[in-house]
Amino acid sequence: GYDFASDDNDPDDESGHGTHVSGIIGAVGDNTLGVTGVNWQIQLLPLRVGDSTLSTSAIINALDYVAALREEHGHPIVATNNSYGGPDGSEFVREAIERQRDAGLLFVAAAGNKSANNDEFPSFPANHPVDNILSVAATDTGGEALAWYSNYGPVTVDLAAPGTSILSTDRGGAYTYKSGTSMAAPFVAGGLALLHALDPTVTAAPLRDT
Repeated sequence: GYDFASDDNDPDDESGHGTHVSGIIGAVGDNTLGVTGVNWQIQLLPLRVGDSTLSTSAIINALDYVAALREEHGHPIVATNNSYGGPDGSEFVREAIERQRDAGLLFVAAAGNKSANNDEFPSFPANHPVDNILSVAATDTGGEALAWYSNYGPVTVDLAAPGTSILSTDRGGAYTYKSGTSMAAPFVAGGLALLHALDPTVTAAPLRDT
């Protein structure tokens, strides 16, 4: 991995957010320890772009790094998980997402946690009009209804996944519960990796529509 915020090769997670997200995607199962991720046998590429404050340039560099790994070096990367966002959209980030699309990558994005309609009040990067984006809302603990905090949008939000009181990995070998669309997005990213494992020849567009 790489830390694009600090520009070094130590992507240490300072807040625990990325560690929690990673556990949802790929924590090892059937080992009597902690939790089980969506995809037990997966390689994760940790890329740090900030913690409480995100760097736009770091986000762009991280997205381009992944695109280059797939397009120029042939790494079988399926998708990037993007559990971050806010009301301000960057044209340069949108262009980086388009470059991911052109490289054959899906861009899984958290819809946001403002109880807002993204069709009317956009949340970025989920709301960028790029067709490789999967915008993910969060469901409640029963999985039957939208979580009270989750953003939504009949046009701009694609699907929902579990996001409330999710137990996953934390720093220092611990486990903790967190809620948010940040927790919902990695369920989708892990699911895409599972689908790709079933048929590695499937490209991004059919995967997105599955």
